[in-house]
Amino acid sequence: MKQLTPLQSRILLLGAVLMVVGAGCCAFLFQSHIFCFVYAAGAVLFVAMQWLQRYEGSDVTIRRLRRIVVLSDIFFLLAALSLVDTQYLFLSTLMSRVDYITYVYNKWVMLLLCAAILQMYATHRISHELGKDEASQNKH
Repeated sequence: MKQLTPLQSRILLLGAVLMVVGAGCCAFLFQSHIFCFVYAAGAVLFVAMQWLQRYEGSDVTIRRLRRIVVLSDIFFLLAALSLVDTQYLFLSTLMSRVDYITYVYNKWVMLLLCAAILQMYATHRISHELGKDEASQNKH
């Protein structure tokens, strides 16, 4: 895996912290109209730094896990869009009230949950697979 520079690592951490603070404040309805943008900014920073972290190797398992990370990144960004929409209702003009509430309103929570689960799984597995790869190289 391509390592991030120290500045990029700090930006990744800042994005993660902004995502947690923004999602937490929105979940507890504390200034949600402001903190939805805090979450969105954090998601953009976090995803951008993760996309810079590429894998140039040939291990099929790690390549598959990187695709899972990219999917979770897309879910993080969709959660940001859905969270902002939950506060400002800009998609509600495109569909009936019942359809909007059924399919769109407050669905950011499910997108965020799916993204977090995929992210944790893939991150844990990637570090495990890279550890196995390093151990086999040191053995030879």
